[in-house]
Amino acid sequence: MPSPTASGLVTPDRVHAARDLAAATGVDLLVVTPGPDLRYLCGYDAHAMERLTALVVPRRGEPFLVVPRLEAPMVDAGPAGGLGLEVLAWDETDDPFALLAQAATGRLGAAPARVAVGDRTWALHALGVAGALPGAALELASPVVDRLRMVKTPAEVAELAAAGAAIDRVHARMGEWLRVGRTEAEVGADIAAAILAEGHVSVDFTIVGSGPNGASPHHELSDRVVEDGDVVVVDIGGETATGYRSDCTRTYAVGRAPGPEVAEWYAVLQEAQRASTAAVRPGVTAEQVDAAARDVITAAGWGGYFIHRTGHGIGLDTHEAPYIVAGNDLPLEPGMAFSVEPGIYLPGRCGARIEDIVVCTDDGVTALNEGPRELVVLAG
Repeated sequence: MPSPTASGLVTPDRVHAARDLAAATGVDLLVVTPGPDLRYLCGYDAHAMERLTALVVPRRGEPFLVVPRLEAPMVDAGPAGGLGLEVLAWDETDDPFALLAQAATGRLGAAPARVAVGDRTWALHALGVAGALPGAALELASPVVDRLRMVKTPAEVAELAAAGAAIDRVHARMGEWLRVGRTEAEVGADIAAAILAEGHVSVDFTIVGSGPNGASPHHELSDRVVEDGDVVVVDIGGETATGYRSDCTRTYAVGRAPGPEVAEWYAVLQEAQRASTAAVRPGVTAEQVDAAARDVITAAGWGGYFIHRTGHGIGLDTHEAPYIVAGNDLPLEPGMAFSVEPGIYLPGRCGARIEDIVVCTDDGVTALNEGPRELVVLAG
């Protein structure tokens, strides 16, 4: 079923901007199937399945939706219904790809030569489009759609801020659950319940990496029992009713405080996270923000233990453009929202990560997460 979308988030400007950008880049036709791109462009949170649903955006003429007839009422009932898009409903015995090709060719006045499909389009549907437009070259739509999605409007930033505040409230309660003698899975179950209770509609992930498991950045919950003196990485996030996401990592020590070596390299990690956040401003490149964190950790001798990029964009996806990583020379712009999350991981021992969601502003940066960034010691 479609999810609610906040008033003012989806407007006809989005799909028209996609049309204009496609034309400017020489793309004749965008075909966007269910997923965050479709939800972003027209507000339709459709279920991905074998029946074709697609927003079709020709470089000339008006965009249209191709949907199974049995789902057409859901388009009308949701935000997409208020955009004035033509809906081409198809019956079970119809060929939806032929319908798409005929309508697109009619708008363009000729068969399209370049067709861009959404990055998450099922192969079944991408091949169906290719078969219906045999003279077209297929490519990814991300250069067009990512360009739009990565710069958030004030309304989108407000949604991300609300999501960030909700996940901060969960971290503030960590002492209720993270204790010696409990398993990661037990702690994770309590965290997941709190994510929902604090204002999310679904849980995207709960990472509780205790002791040596903290050295695995994407550790899955396990039956390992939290021990006295463990350093524990807690990375959690969820989806709000409008589709916008939270993602925040804090690192805790449980029971007795860790020794001086942990305090030494954790201080390096704090400085790296501060330096990377402070580097954010318009015109600075994504790779420069990554380097600001990486240089601090490397200079202190821990560079080999920082094994992932510094950050990722966030919005209707937890991971989306822009990616804060070496080699990405994209200049930052006001409205770009992304994580700053350096980490240090010591195999077989422990790990730590500090993650905030930040937004590039006209003159610098705003962090959407609060709460302590030091190593928080919780009573055992």
